[in-house]
Amino acid sequence: MAKRMIRLEGDEILRKTCKEVKEITPAILTLLTDMAETMYDANGVGLAAPQVGVLKRIVVIDVGDGLVEMINPVILETKGAVRDQEGCLSLPGLSAVVERPEYVKAQALDREGNLFEIEGWDLMARAICHELDHLDGILYIDKAISEETEEKE
Repeated sequence: MAKRMIRLEGDEILRKTCKEVKEITPAILTLLTDMAETMYDANGVGLAAPQVGVLKRIVVIDVGDGLVEMINPVILETKGAVRDQEGCLSLPGLSAVVERPEYVKAQALDREGNLFEIEGWDLMARAICHELDHLDGILYIDKAISEETEEKE
């Protein structure tokens, strides 16, 4: 396992669209492990592959219920809307109010290549949407309700 450098806003890789993973290789498995270690080390709840410089459709999330690894994730369904403060490891020290679905159902491949579905409410729903946005070059500040971001204390 190895901690990877988190790319910060202004790095053009964060604005690019990621490519689908065609085959789960040892390099993909290492990336998943490294991403989880990097996320935990940075005290984050999610991390997308472009945040560590890799343009692949891969995210890791842990909102306190255990690690979820998602390869080629797709949102299937959303319900409701909640406005709340949101931050990002690629924009350290900042946060803004973003409206996200209250509920999300998504599907993805796990590290063995098995298709699975996951449902998330509240923070998990927010994390799924936030991380999947990264795969399309979208940052939370692009969806902020107000133009102002706040410094976290």
